[in-house]
Amino acid sequence: MVAISFAPILVRFSDAPVSVQGMYRMLFTILVMLPFGAKQAGAARRISGKDWLLLGLAGFFLALHFLLWMASLTYTSIASSTIILSLEPVLVMIGAYFAFKERSSRRALLGMLLAILGVVTVGSGDSGGSGDALLGDLLSFLGTLAIVANMLIAKRLMSRIPSYLYSLIAFAITFLCFALYNLATGTPMFDYPAREWLLFVLLAVVPTVLGHMIFNWLLQHVKATTISMTVLAEPVGASILGIFLFGEYLGAAQLAGGACVIVGLILYMRSEQNGAAQETPEALAG
Repeated sequence: MVAISFAPILVRFSDAPVSVQGMYRMLFTILVMLPFGAKQAGAARRISGKDWLLLGLAGFFLALHFLLWMASLTYTSIASSTIILSLEPVLVMIGAYFAFKERSSRRALLGMLLAILGVVTVGSGDSGGSGDALLGDLLSFLGTLAIVANMLIAKRLMSRIPSYLYSLIAFAITFLCFALYNLATGTPMFDYPAREWLLFVLLAVVPTVLGHMIFNWLLQHVKATTISMTVLAEPVGASILGIFLFGEYLGAAQLAGGACVIVGLILYMRSEQNGAAQETPEALAG
């Protein structure tokens, strides 16, 4: 949660096109991962044709998410963009119910609603009334739909493919999608100052390796809805960083909303943890 809070900050700092940022974010992530991937060669050969198709879709939707959401930060505030992204758990919960029959308790739903109320409050001070702001909000929402599709596909694949191998292949496909997009649109890909290359590396290491990779690994152990709930902390963390770095100050109501997010997350996580404990073999045997 801490790592992904830096994503909008790093995107905002960069002057490069978002498609270039996304491409090098993926490339440097892959380079970090490759030295540890030799043991995965056998597992890669056992991937079925159907799963390769799903991997392609997962990589495409991840690229689409990065492209749309990162572009939204050009038009609207950090708080507004990340708040719309926080609709992810609701959409994932709906998708997981139909795809995996995952159900959440009433207490978990209460925690989710409380956290969502908090993130709405956090961004209540965003002006957001101009045409540019509305465009940014729309891009963020479409990017949220894309990451929901990516997460549901990942959840299905993670039952058959190790999380490390899934991440490596999905990131490689995402990189190819960005490279093809940049070639097709004639976007310059190489002539950037050292500052930009440093930001590309930081985007790879902080929110991707320490954020998305951890989320992918956790999908093998907990519900997709539980993972998606953690993004509710991003508007809070990103908005706090936005205060110090860009002067996007928050009012008392927004600070109260941040506290509401934390309380909602704790309530949701504890409810899901208690539910998981009750479903263990020992609990079922008792």
